[in-house]
Amino acid sequence: MPTSHQASHTDRRPVGSGIFSGIALLLILGLAGCQEVAWERGKGDLEAAELQSSGLDQAGTSQAQGNGAPWLPLLDRRNPDAGVGLDSILTGQAVERARNQSRLHTMLVARHGEVLLEEHFRGPGLNQPVNVKSVSKSLLSAVVGQAIAEGELAGVDAPIGPFFPDYVEGEGLEDAPWAHITVADLLSMSSGLESTSFRNYGRWVTSSNWVRWALSRPMVFEPGDRMLYSTGNSHLVSAILTRTTGTSTHAFARRTLAEPLNIQLPPWPTDPQGIYFGGNDMLISPRGLLRFGELYRQGGTLDGQKVLERSWIEDSWTIRVRSRRDGNGYGLGWWARDSNGHDIRFAWGYGGQFLFIVPELELTVVFTSDPWSPREGGHNRVLHDLLDDYLVPAAVRGS
Repeated sequence: MPTSHQASHTDRRPVGSGIFSGIALLLILGLAGCQEVAWERGKGDLEAAELQSSGLDQAGTSQAQGNGAPWLPLLDRRNPDAGVGLDSILTGQAVERARNQSRLHTMLVARHGEVLLEEHFRGPGLNQPVNVKSVSKSLLSAVVGQAIAEGELAGVDAPIGPFFPDYVEGEGLEDAPWAHITVADLLSMSSGLESTSFRNYGRWVTSSNWVRWALSRPMVFEPGDRMLYSTGNSHLVSAILTRTTGTSTHAFARRTLAEPLNIQLPPWPTDPQGIYFGGNDMLISPRGLLRFGELYRQGGTLDGQKVLERSWIEDSWTIRVRSRRDGNGYGLGWWARDSNGHDIRFAWGYGGQFLFIVPELELTVVFTSDPWSPREGGHNRVLHDLLDDYLVPAAVRGS
């Protein structure tokens, strides 16, 4: 992994509006330092116990990967005559604060469908697929949407019992306590099964059968009743995709999502049965993640091509449960909160991997960070602050 802490711009595209000229930055650096907001969100990492190696190097990247094909045009402007805007002072301050975060690798911002900012501070480059940890849950949700669109799944209200008849113990399927859990319950982290994350994570990923271990957890509440974060839920979704599509989760995701988006999606770790890890350790580049975010922001169409059903995005973004930790909402693999009066939907992975979408402002923001850092000590809060205190206001002023 690169060790330099100098910001590298060798793989940056020109920023659309040129607002970050040397003159502007000199003026910004001459301003008095802005006050840091002391608001404490209490955002602890949801996967602090999930730091075990999964066949990746310590940069969180596949040993066999490279930059791949030349970079493709990122986004089409929805309206070439629309005013593309980010306030230069606020955005420059965001860059300077971001640069000082030793765990932060990249920061990318798109507004009105045009890339206005690409910063690579350290670590893997903007085109290199990196481990985005539990951002994978949002990517997996999109793959479920594709399976429904192609008729491989009847819908998210389907109970999971018929998908796992070989894991039934006792007299029959009706006796399985998990049989009436739905796919939506799994995607919304409200299955009712005891979590496989946190203190149970190590035992789960070292078990001989991840699906059996997840299904054997006791039911601690009724399905759909409340949120209990568990990567085992997402892995069951990957197992369902494998069984219904007749191919691997990776192969199906690459055909239905990665190829239409012109992004790389290399293979990621699998369980002992060869099922691709559901909800963790997927690999995607920062630029690829921005494209994925813009696909959702633009209602399932990107570069003039329809990829996802708009109805699936709306369903995914509908809040079904709330976190008891911070009150944030959760849909089908997507988090939800408010920023300065604007609704936000976001994907979140351990260590500071974020995809923020602010639909009302036509704003999409990506942060990638070191995925192997010790338990987060305020890094996540800084990234939320960069959005709330700088980038959202910069978009409001730049409209």
